[in-house]
Amino acid sequence: MKKAAIFFAPGFEEIEALTPADVLKRAGAEVELISITEDKNVTGGHGLTIVCDRVFEGHPIEDKDILILPGGIPGAQHLKSHDGLADLLKNQNEQKKWIAAICAAPMILGEMDMLTDRKATCFSGFEHHLKGAHHYPVPAITDGHIITGRGIGAAMEFSIEIVSNLFGPDKAAELRDKMVVPEIVHQ
Repeated sequence: MKKAAIFFAPGFEEIEALTPADVLKRAGAEVELISITEDKNVTGGHGLTIVCDRVFEGHPIEDKDILILPGGIPGAQHLKSHDGLADLLKNQNEQKKWIAAICAAPMILGEMDMLTDRKATCFSGFEHHLKGAHHYPVPAITDGHIITGRGIGAAMEFSIEIVSNLFGPDKAAELRDKMVVPEIVHQ
């Protein structure tokens, strides 16, 4: 079974965190929602409070196939300043294991020099944080073991992109059909 971790900080963007959680569960993944605060309850940027499965501190985060960073301000800034999460991301990157970030969160990867010479996308206005990346203003893009998404409106495409990489294009197409998500044709 594929294992995913999604990290929550105060001010996270609710759609960008919960859409991949839902879509990955539909694909058959084990999804763990992890608060980087001392409380399992984390309130997003639009006032919705999510009860996470656990808090970051206190016990190690077991091996995950993918680490997912939702955007939102100040949520992504809080994620960026968490030392334990930074160490976890560095380890995941060194092992060439999947990392996904959407909206403002790709800035975390850019500031950590994980996007150099990679294709990436992010929320408009955050491009300068994608240090060394080749920016593409598309809903979602994969380069190597890193998946980035543009923003709220791209949350479903970002989630389908994650499923396609973890489970294969057939599973992504199956979910697209079941969830009535039309395929975007790039021109």
